[in-house]
Amino acid sequence: MKATAIGGIAVLLWATLALFTVLSGRIPPFQLLAMSFAVASVIGLVWSMRRRGGLKPALKVMAQPPRVLLLGICGLFGYHFCYFMALRLAPPVEANLLNYLWPLLIVLFSALLPGHRLRWFHLVGALLGLIGTVLIVAGVDSEGSSAPAPVLGLGVALIAALFWSSYSVLNRRFTHVPTDAVAGYCLATVLLASVAHLVFEQTVIPNTTELLAALALGLGPVGGAFFVWDYGTKQGDIRVLGALSYLAPLLSTISLVAIGVRPFDLVLGLACLLTIGGAVIASAEMWQRKSTSSAEN
Repeated sequence: MKATAIGGIAVLLWATLALFTVLSGRIPPFQLLAMSFAVASVIGLVWSMRRRGGLKPALKVMAQPPRVLLLGICGLFGYHFCYFMALRLAPPVEANLLNYLWPLLIVLFSALLPGHRLRWFHLVGALLGLIGTVLIVAGVDSEGSSAPAPVLGLGVALIAALFWSSYSVLNRRFTHVPTDAVAGYCLATVLLASVAHLVFEQTVIPNTTELLAALALGLGPVGGAFFVWDYGTKQGDIRVLGALSYLAPLLSTISLVAIGVRPFDLVLGLACLLTIGGAVIASAEMWQRKSTSSAEN
């Protein structure tokens, strides 16, 4: 349960991802990736150095086999590039919430892992979360949207969901890889994003708000979140984590409401109830274990 709870911290951090991405304004996607992942890389490297006792052993941990590095880089770079592009091509609320199909995909894909099986409450919880997400998307009036390519953007959002759900489930197969290896994935993402930025984009000098948004992304949803999620998906209950992750689009949408991107209405309220209820139902096994443990003590 401890590992699952630690992994759940990432959900709270990811709830701020859309808000800070929108606030990053004019910064192009690859530049934003490089900036925010640079912050995450520094955080991870410093933590690994303190944990391992120096720079050399920390770098050694990052030198993982090619398949491990490929999974990590595809998960982090591939997902976030698609996510940032989707928010720029399509209306941000719809793109953000279609991206959040990944919790349902995690719950479903987890059945493919050795020693895992889906229980009825996992499926019910995930489906309630999905219904809540659909209600939010359906309640958005996108007529007259200034989004440059809505259909393409929504397609990219779905690809992002596949990237992240696949990474999260396959990560379970590498429990022997220490969590501080994530710093290596972040560093590789910085390099790839920087090259892509130089090739495809023009550098934008961010204003104060945009710079603070990029820094906040690196400190939270594009920083510490990856390390706690790595630990949670390797050591915790990935089915529960997948279902609990539906709290992220709920909280994310509320954050967008707070800055005026989306109005609050009855549909959003119903979606809140479905999402929270789904998360509680999907977590039934975890709470049952906690109650049993308390009774035994």
